[in-house]
Amino acid sequence: MPLPLASVTDLLAALGPLVATAAICGIVLRIAHWLLLGRFPNLGNERRLPRQLIMVFLALVAIALLALALPVSDSSRNQVLGLIGLIISGMFAFSSTTILANLTAGMMLRITKPFRTGDFIRVEDHFGRVSERGLLDTEVQTEHRDLIAFPHTFLITHPVTTIRASGTIVSTSLSLGYDVHHATIDGLLKQAASDAGLTDPFVQVSELGDYAVTYRVAGLLTEVKSLLTTRSILNRHVLDALHGAGIEIASPAIMNQRRIPEEQPIMPSAATPVSSSTQPEPPTAETLAFDKAEEAEAAEIRLAEIEAEIKRLEADPRATGKDAAPALAAKIQRLQEERESLLRKHDDHESTSS
Repeated sequence: MPLPLASVTDLLAALGPLVATAAICGIVLRIAHWLLLGRFPNLGNERRLPRQLIMVFLALVAIALLALALPVSDSSRNQVLGLIGLIISGMFAFSSTTILANLTAGMMLRITKPFRTGDFIRVEDHFGRVSERGLLDTEVQTEHRDLIAFPHTFLITHPVTTIRASGTIVSTSLSLGYDVHHATIDGLLKQAASDAGLTDPFVQVSELGDYAVTYRVAGLLTEVKSLLTTRSILNRHVLDALHGAGIEIASPAIMNQRRIPEEQPIMPSAATPVSSSTQPEPPTAETLAFDKAEEAEAAEIRLAEIEAEIKRLEADPRATGKDAAPALAAKIQRLQEERESLLRKHDDHESTSS
């Protein structure tokens, strides 16, 4: 049986505000999604998260507006709003505890600044360079070129060792017999550390064992980006210095367990040096292992320089007004374009690596 015309008219009049509100909310959400996310398909996680949070807020506002537009009594509408609030509160209580904790921990790390992008850090058994600092986690590139994402809550609850950019101590240890005087060893090891590029070298006697003396040679490395290579170079120079002086790097206990002549030294024969002109220069370990961290640090430094330069130019009275200098405005425009280009490259790199 068809409904009376008056009933249909009343139904449309009652549902009209709800339909209009739903249409407006849908259009606004669609436009907001395109402006915030749709135009940037390769947007990185760090820049995507705040835009997603804005979309969540707009969706919650839309739900509230739809509840207010329902064709029900005021008491029923209040009950619907209360139910929606209860559901949303429960969702945040059960699902966002970790997110809020990481956001808070991330803010704490940005305030205290225990490290920055490009720094070498050690967290428990993990060592590498910071390649990215996000809102929820910090990405570290290890010496094996792997990427590890540490949640911010993990970083504030575990000790983080940061290698200072001004320099760090590089050292190596070895055991030698009691038949060689420590004064002789001191001079050779210090010379090896100096040849490896370390400043203020020093030697310590770490342990007096039953069969050998343990020495530690160390020095200050001011260029921390070459940390891995310098450790290897130091070991090589220690070998060359001691073997060149005819000193075996072995304890008497090892010698007593071998059936070889006592006069036979435990060291390789002198190798023929290879001309550097005939051999291509191999890439350093740092270049291979920390490529992303190096790019991220360089980009962050350049972005800071661009921001400072833009602020300085915009403060110039000639930058604005009717008497604005065209060359100055063009330079500001070029810097802004370079800034956007760096941000896009960062987002593309992040989306590719993830």
